Amino acid sequence: MKHKNILVIYDSQFGNTKVIAESIAEGAGAQCKHVADVTHQDVEVADLLVIGCPTQGGRATVAIQNWISSIPDHLIRNHHFVSFDTRFSEQKVNAALRLLIKTFGYAGPRISETLQNMGGIPLLPAEGFIVLGKEGPLLDGEIDRAKNWLKNINS
Repeated sequence: MKHKNILVIYDSQFGNTKVIAESIAEGAGAQCKHVADVTHQDVEVADLLVIGCPTQGGRATVAIQNWISSIPDHLIRNHHFVSFDTRFSEQKVNAALRLLIKTFGYAGPRISETLQNMGGIPLLPAEGFIVLGKEGPLLDGEIDRAKNWLKNINS
């Protein structure tokens, strides 16, 4: 199925996730909106939702969690989606933080699980884009990786 109306929805704290979201949108020819600006009508007309945010304590941001819980299930049921997050690399953090990451996980898979429980259809596993520190910057190559991430979904 060729997706013609792709909507990238994001939340960002320090700007890194916004850069990833805009890069995904650019690569996919999609519209990109901050979560605060997304309406139910935006969701209804999109044929693919791309939703992401930074990982905070193993979870999505409060803004993304609140937005997802505000969407009526019928708008998500049978809707195609993919999710992503920005995160630290497990290999580049100390042992204590690595243990926390293994315990709590990442935002992207949690977003995906929530949307699947609402009846959404994931087209890809959740993707993680790496930041080098709490405020960034992004790991070299992540912007290009984001631009190309959805290329195979529409082929």
